[in-house]
Amino acid sequence: MSDGQDLAVYWDPEMAKILETWGEGNAWSEIQLLMATLSGRVLDIACGTGRTISLLGRFPALEVHGCDISDMLIGKAIDRGIQRDRLTVTDATAMSYPDGSFDWGYTIGSLEHFTENGIVKLLSECRRVVRKSTFHMIPVARSGEDEGWIKTLQSYHNNSARWWEQKCRSVYPNVQILDSIWSDRISVGKWLVCSP
Repeated sequence: MSDGQDLAVYWDPEMAKILETWGEGNAWSEIQLLMATLSGRVLDIACGTGRTISLLGRFPALEVHGCDISDMLIGKAIDRGIQRDRLTVTDATAMSYPDGSFDWGYTIGSLEHFTENGIVKLLSECRRVVRKSTFHMIPVARSGEDEGWIKTLQSYHNNSARWWEQKCRSVYPNVQILDSIWSDRISVGKWLVCSP
């Protein structure tokens, strides 16, 4: 059981530096593949410094917006050149967007850092503000077991694909799990594709 999120880390300049390179050669390539043929308004949930938004800028059929709980990280996204009116400081478990504001949405390396209750709230908010599918890149325990809430630089859930699928199915009727090439010593990456 998770004790709570480590929110202070999202105002740490060292974390901002990590977020600048974290998805290179794996998750950032994969989100481009997932979004390449889509069009419409897209929401990057927990967008951090906006690096992924910049990468998706190569697709003119996408209008990518981002949100994050950290005003410091949103400031770095603005400094990167992302339009201020496409960035919002908001809690992903209670987003300030109207219903159906976006066609698509995604999180990358974020969903696992929420409490169990927070995961369901975030997914519920995704379903409310995103009309079509959402994509969520997460770590899954290499052991195939539910290892629970692990404390490292950031606390996170390192659980089985089955555990994640159950969380998603509590909100979305259609859930697919795709492999990611991201991995570390104790986890492998997966994409949760959630559709209404």
